[in-house]
This record gives sequence, structure tokens and C-alpha cells, in this order.
Amino acid sequence: MADIEPPAGDRPGGDVDAYDLCDQCGRVVPEEDLLGILVPDSSALHATDPELDGKRLVTACCVAHLDTLVDEYRRRPFVPEEQWAAKVCRALAGYDEPVPLGTVAALTGLSEQQAQEGVDWHNARAREWQERYGDPGGDAATEEEQ
Repeated sequence: MADIEPPAGDRPGGDVDAYDLCDQCGRVVPEEDLLGILVPDSSALHATDPELDGKRLVTACCVAHLDTLVDEYRRRPFVPEEQWAAKVCRALAGYDEPVPLGTVAALTGLSEQQAQEGVDWHNARAREWQERYGDPGGDAATEEEQ
């Protein structure tokens, strides 16, 4: 297996951690040369700032790649229910017991209707996944075991 390291550069005293990847081509780019922009993305959930939920930072090595990424995200639908589902999942991550919908709404900053629609969206995706791939934790026996 090859070691993956930042490119050897002619930048004296440069910080080897100050690199990122172009989201379009994957090229390693020194941080000071990197271009970035926030684009709408209903699947994006910010780790620490809920105000940034629904916004994804894309990075590029050049203006042409940045334009391509912006166009790509512009064509993608923004699904509010997906965003609400993510907010609900984040809020409930520390709970083992069922949480009343009113509490979920308060924890997420959503209305009860938005919280319910997020739960419904999440559950529909889970059902689709199970129909397609089966229940990974289920007790269903495989054909060989029967």
C-alpha cells in the first residue's frame, strides 16, 4: 500500500496540513490556492452550527471546476424533508427512549409538522432500503440456512 502524503512543494516553511482536495477532480491543492463556495444541499448537516444546515462547502482548484460544482448543485433538488429528517436524527442521537413530537420540535427548532414530515421522510427511505437490501439485523434466514 502506498503512503499518501501532500505533494512535495517549493513552499518553504509551508504547513503540511494546509492542503485540501478539489471536489471536482480530486487534485491536492494548497489551502491558499483553494477556491470555495457554499452551495444549497438538503443532505448537508453542519457539525456545530445549525444555521449552516443545508449548505455544503465545495472546494475547487480553479474557477472552471468551481463553476462545474455550482452548476451540479444548482440542478440537484433541495428536499426540505431530507433536511428536517437530518435535524431530527441529530437531535435524537443522544436519546434511547421515545421522545414526544413536541419535544423533538423544540430540540430541532422545527414546527411539529416539519418534524413529523422529517420523521416520515426518514422512515420512507429506511423502508426503501430494507425492500432493496433486506434487513441487515433481522432474523431472516438465508436460503442456504433453510
